[in-house]
Parts: sequence; C-alpha cells; structure tokens
Amino acid sequence: MTSISIITICFNNLADLQKTCVSIDTQTHLPEEHWVINGSTTKDIEEWLLHTQQPPYRKWINERDKGISDAFNKGIAKAGKSITHLMNSGDCYASNDVLREVVLIFSRYPAIQWISGNIQMTRGGKSVVVGKPFERKKLYRGMRSVSHPTWFVRKEVYSRIGTFSSEYKIAMDYDLMCRIADEPYAYLDKVIVIFDDTGISSTKYLDSLKENRKVYESHFGFSWLLVIWQIRLKLLHYLLQTAVGKWLFGLKKRMGMENW
Repeated sequence: MTSISIITICFNNLADLQKTCVSIDTQTHLPEEHWVINGSTTKDIEEWLLHTQQPPYRKWINERDKGISDAFNKGIAKAGKSITHLMNSGDCYASNDVLREVVLIFSRYPAIQWISGNIQMTRGGKSVVVGKPFERKKLYRGMRSVSHPTWFVRKEVYSRIGTFSSEYKIAMDYDLMCRIADEPYAYLDKVIVIFDDTGISSTKYLDSLKENRKVYESHFGFSWLLVIWQIRLKLLHYLLQTAVGKWLFGLKKRMGMENW
C-alpha cells in the first residue's frame, strides 16, 4: 500500500511551520506521518507542538542538529512509510489534492522510484510557475527547474543512494539528484508546492552555483558545458537586479516563456 511520510525541518520560525502544517492538514488525502524536525534555539515551536492539539499523524523531534543535511537525515531515518516528501517550513502545497495525485501515480506505477513536479516561486520580483521533466544528460545545468521541494521519493531509494551529505551547506539537494539520476522517474505536470523564497539557496544564489560546480565535478569530472552554463546563469542573475532585466523578464512571462 502506498503511504506517505512528510518531513518538515524548521529553525526558529513558528509562523512558517504553522503555515506549512495548515497546508498539510487540509489535504483531501492526509499523510500517514508528518515528522517535524525542530532544531530551534528558542522554545516557541516546541511549546506549540506540545500544548496545541495536533493531528495523530504529526510527530516531532525537538533537539539541536548539525545543519540542514543532518535535519533532513534525521527525518528520513524516522520516516516509516513507503513514500517520503521533504517539505520545508514556509512551503505550502499548491492545492488540496496534491497528495491524492501523488498516491495515484505511485500506486499505478510501482516501478517508479521518485517523481517531481512544478513549483510556484518568485523570479525577477514576479510570481511564476516553473518545472521540467528530469533529464540526466542535462545535470550540468544544476537543478534546472527539477525543484527539490516537489520531489516525492520512495524510502527504499535512500538505502541504495545514501542520504544527504553534510559536506554541502546549500547544494545538498543537487548532490542527491546526481545520485538519484539512474532511479526510475516520472514527471507530474502539476504545481506541487508554493515555495518560500527566503531559503539559503535563494538568498545566496552565487554561492549555490559554486557548490553546484563542486558537486558536479565530484561525480562526473570537469565540464565546459557546466562552466558556460553557469556564466549564463550569473549574467542573468545580475541582469535581473536591474530595471531593464525586470522589464525583460516581465515581457518573457507575458509571452509564456518563464519556464524556458
């Protein structure tokens, strides 16, 4: 039977966690587990979890961790259901039927080991929906709109490819994608998550590109394609900081090309 464990990591951000929990609790197909991995230095989240009525599927760990990868790995170790979804505090499901659609895919296609879908996020100051099917040959492009918050992964996959590496502070999801690349995959053409754009990979974009290159080369060696692609991404990043760049992106969005 297909069953879902959602894992949410959080750190001193009670309001974000509450928003995520509401999104989960209003799904038409509720998860069998929701693990909250709370590494906060304050007591707000712990007290809310302990003293507010929670659904029976919500469980938690209140203890310090060694960073994002360590928190993810704690959740994966605790997850007891067949499908895992890592959903950060602040992110929300885009509609109340997301889990129902995901369960249908995994139930109909038991060979599939992971899926990804579309994500709503902010680019150039505008809300856009992006998402593309995963293509192994284009791993040099980084995540390439195969956004980690939209992934659902069979728990058994982690026993084959390993969990998140503590070596990386930003690109740990890209490192995992390089390792999961040969697992049977399916693309769900649906908006899965509304993304909280305040995360470290958004606020330290150029640092994330450096880590992406380090990750790629550790798996596949040097690539001129990656170097050229990252030059393009850096130029676009700087352009989007300008009025002209934002105007051009607005034009691109009006033409329906924001996912290109």
